Amino acid sequence: MFTTLKSAGMQSVHLFADQRSGLEALVAIHSTRLGPALGGCRYQPYASFDQALQDALRLAQGMSHKAALAGLPFGGGKAVILRAPHIDNRASLFEAFGRCIESLRGGYITSVDSGTGSADMDCVAQQTRYVTATSQAGDPSPLTAMGVLEGIRAAAAERLGSASLNGVRVALQGLGSVGYALAEMLVAEGAEVMAGDIDEGRVQLAVEE
Repeated sequence: MFTTLKSAGMQSVHLFADQRSGLEALVAIHSTRLGPALGGCRYQPYASFDQALQDALRLAQGMSHKAALAGLPFGGGKAVILRAPHIDNRASLFEAFGRCIESLRGGYITSVDSGTGSADMDCVAQQTRYVTATSQAGDPSPLTAMGVLEGIRAAAAERLGSASLNGVRVALQGLGSVGYALAEMLVAEGAEVMAGDIDEGRVQLAVEE
């Protein structure tokens, strides 16, 4: 594991388990040189612990780069909660996760990501102040989608000679909070959207709307 962390340039990785809630989580901190590590919390099933670790390391590194490029006083981090087949109490799970974040004493600030939402962050906030994207703070997903949209426009301008997306076919993988907001924006731009999601209900909802 140490070889993996060194090759990824990782500052630290923290493992957490809470027997009462069933929590199994890890927090990867890539850098705190510019400020506390900031990054979302993923809650999804993984085939193995190694897969979850690799996901967290990759995403934490990406968060460092994004914060630096944006000139923000933050480093990069990412949390992953391994999603079990059955959890008795989701609120208790995220409250336990909040206690884990509090134990890092401000070294990592968590937020929403795949599989988590503002309601989960509200539970985290009961145990720590090192959290954003609560119901009070608001959902950052539309802002993330706007950033992706600008990237698509830039790619279209480079490859197609125009930033207009009217009639351009765009494929989306995933219709979560960001993906769904992005799909709405693309349709408003006149793009032809092809999208898929492991949740058939999300696809059906997008088609109906």
